[in-house]
Amino acid sequence: GEISNDPITFNTNLMGYPDRPGWLRYIQRTPYSDGVLYGSPTVENVGKPTIIEITAYNRRTFETARHNLIINIMSAEDFPLPYQAEFFIRNMNVEEMLASEVLGDFLGAVKNVWQPERLNAINITSALDRGGRVPLPINDMKEGVYVMVGADVPFSSCLREVENPQNQLRCSQEMEPVITCDKKFRTQFHIDWCKISLLDNTKQVSTFQEVIRGEGILPDGGEYKPPSDTLKSRDYYSDFLITLAVPSAIALVLFLILAYIMCCRREGVEKRNMQTPDIQLVHHSAIQKSTKELRDMSKNREIAWPLSTLPVFHPVTGEIVPPLHTDSYDNTSMPLMQTQQNLPHQTQIPQQQSAGQY
Repeated sequence: GEISNDPITFNTNLMGYPDRPGWLRYIQRTPYSDGVLYGSPTVENVGKPTIIEITAYNRRTFETARHNLIINIMSAEDFPLPYQAEFFIRNMNVEEMLASEVLGDFLGAVKNVWQPERLNAINITSALDRGGRVPLPINDMKEGVYVMVGADVPFSSCLREVENPQNQLRCSQEMEPVITCDKKFRTQFHIDWCKISLLDNTKQVSTFQEVIRGEGILPDGGEYKPPSDTLKSRDYYSDFLITLAVPSAIALVLFLILAYIMCCRREGVEKRNMQTPDIQLVHHSAIQKSTKELRDMSKNREIAWPLSTLPVFHPVTGEIVPPLHTDSYDNTSMPLMQTQQNLPHQTQIPQQQSAGQY
């Protein structure tokens, strides 16, 4: 693949298992870039040989190759680094930071600021593993990387400047804090000083409490006495009265009161007429009588033929056509639209004859 530059992807897993150990991560951006294994083992992994199976797939020729990587984890208790500082570098990706020359330049810059006797990189983590978001593919933006370094001497005054109240206030307002030693990193590394964390393991108090294990036997509480087999009978009459009889009696009383109000307290027409003035009753009676007379008259009136169904003038001579019926003609039972037929004063339109005949 190196000669022909074929696209190659890698698959890594712990021997005998489908995935890698929990402390080991793998990243490969594109099939044309290198794959990177990185991680920080814990104390539980010390002394256990870790065999990683690496399988390579050639995407052009479909060839495969397998290789076993043996990782020997040793204890670092002989070199304690109680003072640890974690930096967030915004302009780097994790695979770029893992390169030996880039990591060496960063440790050199930290050493100039901190001035320790021993300085090592403890952990390197991508910002995506800390809940970060994938950046937009514009302006060559990076996802960022967290780098934790440890030293054997207390933190320098430059690193302590992050804890100043003025810088803490600027960070809360999403402003860049004022750090005097930032210029030693700015040429190559853009550090977010608001996300730096300083950990002093010498001041941590152990909260571990030794667990005193007993014999596993409960304290003697006397002889166990089960409940009696014969239970006393219980009278549920009072419960019945409280749950059913009392609500039913209240509902019945409310029903009787409502029935008396609705049925026995009606005023009626006679009482209404007695309380109404006579002049108002006369006016009301006259209105009813007039309305009844108008309704009776509307039933016997003659309905004129709708003008929209009558011819207005003769289609040939142009003279006005008289109405088909007289005013006294009873046409109330006739339909509004009359069927088409040969009526007087109408001209028939000659029908089209066959060809050659007129």
